[in-house]
Amino acid sequence: MRVSELAEKARVTPETVRYYTRQGLLHPHRNPHNGYQLYGHEDYRTLVFIRKARQLGFSLKEVTHILKEADKGHSPCPLVRDLFERRFAEVSAQIEELTHLRDRMAEAMQAWRTMPDGQPDGHTICRLIEHWDKEDQDVTETATAFQTT
Repeated sequence: MRVSELAEKARVTPETVRYYTRQGLLHPHRNPHNGYQLYGHEDYRTLVFIRKARQLGFSLKEVTHILKEADKGHSPCPLVRDLFERRFAEVSAQIEELTHLRDRMAEAMQAWRTMPDGQPDGHTICRLIEHWDKEDQDVTETATAFQTT
């Protein structure tokens, strides 16, 4: 198969096929008559594996490590489980952080609806941000402070 044929069959872009080839993950043979890179069934199988692993959140570095373990004749499944469990914990923590950020943003947007705009005066840049500190004071106290100044 040529690059475009492999890409279509594996549902990736031709650029992806070329990139993975440059990274040494795919091993095409050159057609001596026209110089085209020709890919076999093993390249197709590897490419589909890489696509699925990437969809599950594995980095290309991790995928490379998994493929090397398999090439050595070792089962990469324990490695996959370990990497996946660590990645799952990382993603869960990121989701929690983003959820907290979204909640803070929603609170700030709600509070800022009632706060007047301020002009930079050499002491402030944007009072909305400068007076926002959810850790130290309640949002309603901040809104009240703006309305009295």
